[in-house]
Amino acid sequence: MLNQKRIRDYGVEIGRLQPGKKNAITDVAGVTVGHVTLDEGAVQTGVTAILPHQCNLFRKKLIASSHVINGFGKTMGTIQMSELGTIETPIVLTNTLSIGTAADALIEYMLEQTPEIGKTTGTVNPIVGECNDMFLNDIRARSVTKEHVWEALRNASGEFEEGAVGAGRGMLCYSLKGGIGTASRIMEFEHGTYTMGVLVLANFGILSDLRINGKPVGEELKEVILKTWEEKDKGSIMMIVATDLPVSERQLNRIIKRTVTGLSRTGSIITTGSGEIAIGFSTATKIPHEKPDSLLTVPTIHEEDMDTAFRAVGEATEEAVLNVLATAEHVTGRDGNERPAFKDLIEKHGISLL
Repeated sequence: MLNQKRIRDYGVEIGRLQPGKKNAITDVAGVTVGHVTLDEGAVQTGVTAILPHQCNLFRKKLIASSHVINGFGKTMGTIQMSELGTIETPIVLTNTLSIGTAADALIEYMLEQTPEIGKTTGTVNPIVGECNDMFLNDIRARSVTKEHVWEALRNASGEFEEGAVGAGRGMLCYSLKGGIGTASRIMEFEHGTYTMGVLVLANFGILSDLRINGKPVGEELKEVILKTWEEKDKGSIMMIVATDLPVSERQLNRIIKRTVTGLSRTGSIITTGSGEIAIGFSTATKIPHEKPDSLLTVPTIHEEDMDTAFRAVGEATEEAVLNVLATAEHVTGRDGNERPAFKDLIEKHGISLL
């Protein structure tokens, strides 16, 4: 998107299913993404907002679920999401020490839209996720403000940048520059054609483990650049899954668990100090906040259709991680710490991805 060179532009095609038109989470109709990037000296951080649809999400909730692969990470709102099976706010991603600010801003955003919250109905459950960008960013400065969160929510659109932008500005991925990546897959059934989209905030991985379509590219890169670097996985990954496939909360939870298949194919071993968390939602059914007079009808696919969805989410997750690497730029941040860009290294050293 936005004329960035992505992994497919290097001739790498992941999986069997076809991507959507933009090969992005925003191929799911109604989904938009916005960034605010802070890039000044030791401050290398930001905010990324994902809006599941364009109506009032509190009044028209969506079926949603979350799954923890490894729990070395922090989220807000996922307990209620897992209990009730719905999402009622946009999703905000940022750095670890800005979760409180992001939640406060998201609450104010929803209160402004929805005057009945806390007066004639209950409160609101903000969804916030994080990764730790302290290597490149002065995380103690807590530079993210509520205004930054609101700006990311306001500027969300169907086209957005990937790489070292938004919440991904200060992140690392396989010891290289990490950040935001996205991909999608089309699923065809007798009853219709649907889309599976994934957005990742990637801040994980050991370089020597990196594989691209099965090729051990990380080993080659390690030989040429990691003579003095410490190889440790101290990061995390947030995986946001969107689909228009009609599913129940149980089915959606089964689907988002399969993000781990795509993550593992890129080389992740899910280390003890890395948090791998998936949050998913389906736009197929809107659940009214106010109780209607009639029964709710929630269409769902048959269990025999699930394998296609499993394949789609795995492929989209794998490609989204590789798009992080393909689009991220070199960044120098706190105390002169830096991480090179994958795209610069493979071109400089003539490393083939095929």
